Amino acid sequence: MTEPKPPFLPFALPDIGDEEIAEVVDTLRSGWVTTGPKAKRFEADFAAFLGDPSLHCIAVNSATAGLHLALEALGIGPGDEVITTTHTFTATAEVVRYLGADVKLVDIDPATMNIDPAAVEAAIGPRTKAIVPVHYAGLAADMGALEALAGEYNLKLVEDAAHALPTTYANRLVGTLHSDATVFSFYANKTITTGEGGMLVTRSDALAARAKVMRLHGISRDAFDRFSATVPSWYYEIVAPGYKYNLTDIAAALGLHQLKKAHAFRTRRAEIAAAYDRAFAGLPLITPPHPQGADQHAWHLYVLRLADHAPIGRDALIEALFAQGIGCSVHYIPLHLQPYWRDRYGLQAHDFPHSQHAYGQMLSLPLYTRMTDADVQRVADAVVRLVS
Repeated sequence: MTEPKPPFLPFALPDIGDEEIAEVVDTLRSGWVTTGPKAKRFEADFAAFLGDPSLHCIAVNSATAGLHLALEALGIGPGDEVITTTHTFTATAEVVRYLGADVKLVDIDPATMNIDPAAVEAAIGPRTKAIVPVHYAGLAADMGALEALAGEYNLKLVEDAAHALPTTYANRLVGTLHSDATVFSFYANKTITTGEGGMLVTRSDALAARAKVMRLHGISRDAFDRFSATVPSWYYEIVAPGYKYNLTDIAAALGLHQLKKAHAFRTRRAEIAAAYDRAFAGLPLITPPHPQGADQHAWHLYVLRLADHAPIGRDALIEALFAQGIGCSVHYIPLHLQPYWRDRYGLQAHDFPHSQHAYGQMLSLPLYTRMTDADVQRVADAVVRLVS
């Protein structure tokens, strides 16, 4: 008699507790389900989490929305060019096109998988107005070099921190560095989740004021104040053709409690990453890079790369893992291979050798806090059998 197959282990699962459920129920019973008091609390709590209550934290319905708002507030528009990495999800670049500006994609540092500052400097031209680095997988990009470039060439710097809560660089949390803005994601598979959602963080009063207006239809005053006022407060003005990017209180209710768990979540993710590292030592595999010194990696992703001499290819390994009931993914199919970006800018794979090479070797293993030690061992054992 054959043994039953173990249950499928998905690539990612959110970790939602009773506290989050109770807060959502309270929100539903309160009668205020769109942007309101809990979204405001979440913004304040996020600033406190970053350790600087003076920061402007603006809750939005996605990190994509936050990146769009940040670049719009910085004046990016037609005729401008924004530099970012080819090794990212399309959202990082597409927001530039929303504004009619052009994207200049550059290669990664093969050691860190993050945007290569030398490639950034080589790409700077007369139309360049901003740099958008991505803290890939939860490891901080070389922000010292990028901040220096932004200063030398008078460029704006907007961090795509969708993977990077809580990540540190030079012993400071991402979100508190010297960029113009930082944008976090709370999508379902991120290190904390509100289902869909994001947070735009900035020290700039002007950027924050513009983003708050554009977040909700270009209305000149806070819609929450209008609708919660106890005296007539119906008048408003449309001062710009804004967007519909606000975060609901239902989503913020999740965030209030997820944020309290963020450091514990990161600790568990780091434990899983360390277990994988130990299991794969000595095999024809390249394990993910770690931060320098005492800095911390958020471990949003565990991206494993096959060595050139590995006995199995990436695609075959993914298929074999799925056949054993283990979900995995690839982060990412680089933008220079995607039809829109490739065709619009005439991109060639040989222009991005490090990203191209990494893409052919990489897969992301399951890494989330609901995994048990047995789940982690199951994944590790399967990989070891397949690559040995």
